[in-house]
Amino acid sequence: MWKKWKNLPLWAKIIAGMVAGIIWGLLAVIFEWTVFNQQWVKPFGTIFLNMLQMIAVPLIFVSLVKGMAGLTDIGKLSRIGLKTLGFFMASTVVAITVGLLIVNIMKPGHAFPDSRRAEMQEKYADPAGEKGTIAEQVTPDAPLDFLVEIVPQNVVDAASDNRNILQVIFFAILFGIAIALLPHEKVKVVKGFFDGMSEIIMKIVKIIMKIAPLGVFALLGTLIVEFTGDDIAESLDLFASLGLYMITTILGYIFMIFAVYPFVLKLFTPLTYRGFYKIISSVQMIAFSTSSSAATLPFSMNVVERDLGVSKTISSFVLPIGTTINMDGTSLYQAVGAVFIAQVFGFDLTIAQQLTIVLTATLASIGAPGIPGGGVVMLVIILTSVGLPAEGMAMLLALDRPLDMLRTVVNVTGDCTASTIIAKSENELVYPPVKEEPA
Repeated sequence: MWKKWKNLPLWAKIIAGMVAGIIWGLLAVIFEWTVFNQQWVKPFGTIFLNMLQMIAVPLIFVSLVKGMAGLTDIGKLSRIGLKTLGFFMASTVVAITVGLLIVNIMKPGHAFPDSRRAEMQEKYADPAGEKGTIAEQVTPDAPLDFLVEIVPQNVVDAASDNRNILQVIFFAILFGIAIALLPHEKVKVVKGFFDGMSEIIMKIVKIIMKIAPLGVFALLGTLIVEFTGDDIAESLDLFASLGLYMITTILGYIFMIFAVYPFVLKLFTPLTYRGFYKIISSVQMIAFSTSSSAATLPFSMNVVERDLGVSKTISSFVLPIGTTINMDGTSLYQAVGAVFIAQVFGFDLTIAQQLTIVLTATLASIGAPGIPGGGVVMLVIILTSVGLPAEGMAMLLALDRPLDMLRTVVNVTGDCTASTIIAKSENELVYPPVKEEPA
């Protein structure tokens, strides 16, 4: 039995933990095991959350520095590099904005009963209240005060509090750009250090994710106990909210794939959206089945060059960079998830807080590692940045696998779109491509 469990992929283990957590939560309500759950089950969920928060700042800092420093190998932010970064940052902002608009319109978290939401709001009022107090203390007196707050006076102090993650991100980007602009001989030791640190951090995340099934079990079971109270029927409202959340997220993905990307393709290239998607459909299927942009990269490079007519120079630059920093689907998922959790817990996010989500998710997408669990750590950061209880993350983990498959499709579609548009702008797109005559 243990061997079978050990050989299961992480997503299957997390789903098993989710199912076990739901069953446990319902049993705990029925048989009134609330005290036992509070004392012997909930702590494991808290430990899991603490470990994710513990690794969040090092993960963001090291990943960002390594990613930005690597740009020196391809021309030190040359014209193509600037176009690539500009496109990916813009598309990420659009994806987050789409997510925020859809989740605010559909309000999936409002399917939960008002009475239970009020109880949860009171229970988790401390982090939100603390965030509100801080927000009052830093109320901007001038339009640019928000930007002033992003630049830290002391980066060590900023790194000691996850709520100041934007300050850490700012310093990491500045640090990475400085490395990229210096001669390789002067910074090769520093690059080697961050390469090693990156491997160490990734290994730590993988170790943490080994207890993810237990963490999901404890978090989700505890959420059901606390949400349901003494009325088992109210747990159905939680599941209704989760179903609506999933539909909301998928609608956002569909809008990106069938509205945003076709629009920019039509605007900047001679391709029709039907022709484009017919060509890259095989790439999308690989992305869907593997849930990995990195695993899809060799296949996408081959299709983009052979069937779309993008030059090797463009594809070999844009697609690897896109795999690293272009996370449209992931960013949309994080934006929807953060607002959904706020709605479930009864916290009204202000416009300023939602703009913070946009900025944090955009910048964090640069440092999001392509490993299982990396997106979870980023979501914890976003939740913390706007004062939301990270415990709500358990609900999103429960549905993460199918959404992960779909958001990977969004990510690789964005990569292929970017390479096509940038190739056209550099006159390095030959469409339809010239097929070589057989010898």
